[in-house]
Amino acid sequence: MRKFLVVLDDSRECLNAMRFAALRAAHTGAGVTILSVIPPEEFQHWMGVADLMRAEARERIEAHFEVFAKWMRDKQGVNPELEIREGDPVSEILKLVNEDSQIGVLVLGAGSDKSGPGPLVTQMSKNAGGLPIPITIVPGEMSKERLERIT
Repeated sequence: MRKFLVVLDDSRECLNAMRFAALRAAHTGAGVTILSVIPPEEFQHWMGVADLMRAEARERIEAHFEVFAKWMRDKQGVNPELEIREGDPVSEILKLVNEDSQIGVLVLGAGSDKSGPGPLVTQMSKNAGGLPIPITIVPGEMSKERLERIT
């Protein structure tokens, strides 16, 4: 089964990327993999503190994931899978895409403020030519209704 890969982070535009991936998956019979990457700089503390912070980060991610997963299951009939990794987000996306041959499209949300589309969109766009899959960039300001019409 082909899958859409979408990145779960704390950005506002993440919501539209999640919606787009779920709607496209529902309309095409595909799956959704949600990737959340914990940056390594969050754990530059003593070993015991780092372990506690790592566990708390995972709990926060899993709770955030469950909100999206419930919506996807209840409204779109899509049962997403969660992948949590530690490291550089771009590197971890590239690794996952190369490890999972079912991933067919990377879906990213683009920020709409003056600072640009966001660091992840900027970095992944630079790597787009070497990716084995296409990238879909969803505008963060796109309305839910417009998303539904185009998917």
